[in-house]
Amino acid sequence: MRKADLVASIADKTGVAKVDVLVTMEAFFNEVKETLAKGENVYIRGFGSYVIKKRAKKIGRHIKKNKAIEIPEHFIPSFKPAKVFVEQVKEKVTSAPVDEGNED
Repeated sequence: MRKADLVASIADKTGVAKVDVLVTMEAFFNEVKETLAKGENVYIRGFGSYVIKKRAKKIGRHIKKNKAIEIPEHFIPSFKPAKVFVEQVKEKVTSAPVDEGNED
């Protein structure tokens, strides 16, 4: 499901205009990104947590030059689903094939 499909589904279920749903979703996404950029985590009860994870520095390899390079420590965003969310997905998804369509 893509963002446009999600917007259409929410608009159909709530009766809110698609434009309003899209604006709300974009505001939510921007707020999560800004909060994570400040180094704070976002907790949504019953859904999950958007958290910042620290990656330690490590030695990598530049393949074309065959040289070792140092990759400094850095932070990445991560999502951890809530237990309720995980249990609900486990119950609903049985042996149904997963759609692995093209991600754009």
